[in-house]
Amino acid sequence: MSAPVSAVHPPVEVINPHYRDAGRLERCLESLAGTRYPSMRTLVVDNGSGNPDLEKRLSGFSGVRLLSLPENRGYAGGCNAGAGASKAEYLVFMNDDTLHEPSWLEKLVSAARRDRSTAALQPKILSLPEREKGRRVFDHAGAAGGMIDRLGYPWCYGRSFRGVEPDNGQYDMARELCWASGAAMFVRRDVYEELGGFDDSFFMHMEEIDLCWRMRLAGYRIISEPSSVVWHEGGASLAQGSPEKIYYNHRNNLRMLLKNMSVPTLVWVLPARLLLEGAAVVFYLLRGRGSLAAALAVPRALRDFLLRVPETIGLRKRVQALRKQNDRSLFRGLPFSVFLRR
Repeated sequence: MSAPVSAVHPPVEVINPHYRDAGRLERCLESLAGTRYPSMRTLVVDNGSGNPDLEKRLSGFSGVRLLSLPENRGYAGGCNAGAGASKAEYLVFMNDDTLHEPSWLEKLVSAARRDRSTAALQPKILSLPEREKGRRVFDHAGAAGGMIDRLGYPWCYGRSFRGVEPDNGQYDMARELCWASGAAMFVRRDVYEELGGFDDSFFMHMEEIDLCWRMRLAGYRIISEPSSVVWHEGGASLAQGSPEKIYYNHRNNLRMLLKNMSVPTLVWVLPARLLLEGAAVVFYLLRGRGSLAAALAVPRALRDFLLRVPETIGLRKRVQALRKQNDRSLFRGLPFSVFLRR
């Protein structure tokens, strides 16, 4: 007797938070329809877009349902709402500016089932605009997998300060990561629920890094699966270098460190990082056009981080109660600073 479909192909739900550009969303859903995986469904979370035609536009897509929120809860809140409406064994948090290779999901499910200690996976994320030029180039948002340095700055395989790398197969071996990109993040739903999901207060940017950090603290693994390929347009929510993006990145990064690092690590990292926030202001001022608005985003982020320190410490107590790994093991082999990495 053959195994039931649910055993061979455990149910997966793609959680697709949406705020604007229904045409881009439809393009994503058309691509997902070509996925070779029989137990996939898609949940579009309408983040208060105010588009009355959205339900009608989605009615032609098989296996797609809609969850409408009365307001924009950001990527973190939208994904949490979608996850709460799903009973699937696995969840994929997916940006709506993505396209997908037909076998992308099957490869991720297979990798997840090989090791129950794996809580999240990331596919290889390539640049969609570069594909339209006939090139295979890593995308800025996740590239070949997310890492973090000892000062708490995130970086990626396939991406550096000089730009993104062409995909020449140099990262085609699965490897352990520090975080999986929210552009296409595959997770075990039971672990997601155990750890409380995304932190709603992040709104957008770095919420996936924070969740993955908690996964690793609790003893789970984050893995890349480069045989799974997703193409990402990038910059659909906020353009790279925009003041709002800078604000969220700086505010949320500091909040993430305070929540997740041990006290001995924070004693030296947090003062160093506060000094580096000042250096960031100077850096943005020297960049040229639009630099003043970018520079002012940093002190605004620092102010809002400091105002919410008591709240963050409350969250920190819950996070640290999950700890099964010390910081020495979590940061073993990682560079002191991404700025010194070649």
